[in-house]
Amino acid sequence: MLVSHILKLKADDGVVTIRPEASVADAANMLSSRKIGSVVVSSDTKAALGILSERDIVREIGKRGAGCLSETVDSMMTKKLVTCTTGDRADTILTQMTEGRFRHMPVVEQGEMVGLITLGDVVKARLSELAMEKDALEGMIMGH
Repeated sequence: MLVSHILKLKADDGVVTIRPEASVADAANMLSSRKIGSVVVSSDTKAALGILSERDIVREIGKRGAGCLSETVDSMMTKKLVTCTTGDRADTILTQMTEGRFRHMPVVEQGEMVGLITLGDVVKARLSELAMEKDALEGMIMGH
């Protein structure tokens, strides 16, 4: 299954972004109010500069205290962004996310974000694919 197929299965809410100069507190409020796990950092909503997750924020609060909430998003975001394209395979993405220990990946085509996929999206798509394969094999065995 390709990333393009996973994106088609998702509700099209677009990619939630935040400007790099916004405060970490603003990012935390955005994550909380939208009930999402990460926000892509972008100056123009098209190019991804980084990503900030709820885990990133919690880890920094744990290390340095709540004062870090007044810092800017670009000071805390993950700058070494791992992205994929619509033509990438779900099993490849699943491996990258598992090995990299992250749950959100921007989908980029020609330098512009076209979506965001989560580990849950990829697992759901993979399980669906495996169920279809199982049904096809059972049909062949039963002579259907």
